[in-house]
Amino acid sequence: MTTPSPWLHEAIARIEADYQRSADTHLIPLRLPGFAAQGIDLYLKDESTHPTGSLKHRLARSLFLYALCNGWVREGSTIVEASSGSTAVSEAYFARLLGLPFVAVMPRSTSAEKVALIEFHGGRCHFVDSAAEVYDAARTVAQQTGGHYMDQFTYAERATDWRGNNNIAESMFTQMQRERHPVPRWIVVGAGTGGTSATIGRYIRYQRHATGVCVADPAGSVFAEYHRTGDAQLTAPGSRIEGIGRPRVEPSFVRTLVDRMVCVPDVESVAAMRVLSRLLGRRVGPSTGTNFVAMVALAHEMRTRGEQGSILSLLCDAGERYLPTYHDPDWVARCMGDCSAAEAQLLQALA
Repeated sequence: MTTPSPWLHEAIARIEADYQRSADTHLIPLRLPGFAAQGIDLYLKDESTHPTGSLKHRLARSLFLYALCNGWVREGSTIVEASSGSTAVSEAYFARLLGLPFVAVMPRSTSAEKVALIEFHGGRCHFVDSAAEVYDAARTVAQQTGGHYMDQFTYAERATDWRGNNNIAESMFTQMQRERHPVPRWIVVGAGTGGTSATIGRYIRYQRHATGVCVADPAGSVFAEYHRTGDAQLTAPGSRIEGIGRPRVEPSFVRTLVDRMVCVPDVESVAAMRVLSRLLGRRVGPSTGTNFVAMVALAHEMRTRGEQGSILSLLCDAGERYLPTYHDPDWVARCMGDCSAAEAQLLQALA
């Protein structure tokens, strides 16, 4: 029998202690009279309050525990990830917590703001010319350093205990217990790795809840077409909404756990981000806007059919990290187009 090392015990203890120091994230009710009067309630689980500011904090914690318990990470291991976004920021945080070097492999086009966040948590950035190169480059860096490639796109759906253990799904249903409609009719999420939709979908089936899982998929992503066809060889241009959507089918996206896909054009994601930011009195990120578009579409369908119930989604991260981009009107006009018509249409739907 292999005896776990004292360092492994200490590493797991540090991660668990860090978790105990963090309160659960808040559940925010959206006050939308046009739906509430018809018995339809909308909620957002605010994942921006994690120490690293996004939903990916949960994923990074699970990936580290999974790798540690599998014996893949040891004292001194270099942690490598293919990510230019929030996952890299969160993994850099946990690597520093354990005193391990961290390298994020990312395209050269990654914003300076994201690079700065990764470096703030002690990580190092390794640049490649295109997004398609990040997977192989991450494996190469791990081999060269004798480290471990976390590979979020493969392990996201299996690193979290979907039966409970205070995963995001269990937290959602616990927080909803005293609401008017405690079992949501729909839970809406985006998909980058697919880990969140897989965890929630499995938990719903395990608990036998009458809840559907809807994935809001941004323009340019492959997931919606893969969900429709089941062809894992499909590719797509890739999403312009940071953090969600993928140009290829990722192993962690389990299509059989998703009941509905809603395809969201970029201008609608940005318009919804703006409208929701005003409703909440605080900035949200673009992927939260994508989620909000799908929430409103589902609520409108329920209202049309005379159905009542609740719809729950995620506030994925705060909008402050997108001030130079999605919250900059000039950048949006240049890179996304005119969002005014989409914004007016959304406001009409809310009314």
